Amino acid sequence: MKRTSPLVLVSAAVLGALAGFLFDHLLTVSGRPTFTPFISLPIMLLLLGAIVVVLALPIRRAIRGPRGDGAVATGSQPASGSPVNPFRALRIAILAKASSIVGAAVGGAGAGLALYLLTRPVPPPLGSITAVVATAVAGAILVVAALVAENMCIIRKDDDDEPPEPAAGGDSHPW
Repeated sequence: MKRTSPLVLVSAAVLGALAGFLFDHLLTVSGRPTFTPFISLPIMLLLLGAIVVVLALPIRRAIRGPRGDGAVATGSQPASGSPVNPFRALRIAILAKASSIVGAAVGGAGAGLALYLLTRPVPPPLGSITAVVATAVAGAILVVAALVAENMCIIRKDDDDEPPEPAAGGDSHPW
């Protein structure tokens, strides 16, 4: 699995910001009030970030050892003596990757909503701007937490994992 690319995160944030800005603009043009997310959205984003990090902690402990003293194990046999389940590590890493992309998109959408509210001639109510800014900040915190969790799930390769090199002499075909 490849690590999450900064380009993917920036793209998700920009698309989210455009979507948030255009959504509020379309609501205003049609005569409806602007969108204000529930305050539970940033709370759920923060909880998701905490859950992802907590799920990645056992993988990190198994790789680095129980004391976290930097005695990094090689491959799938960790310093703590118990083998790391690579499928579990992969699942948590993919959850972290998806969480970082969702955090970037939702944080971008919150930033787009905030940008629209702040560019209006009438100042927005304090409650709506607070919820929108909290959503943007919680999205950014989710991205950071998910990237940390993804990094915690990296298992170094064994020497056995390398594919065999072709025989010397140039031609690797048996015929």
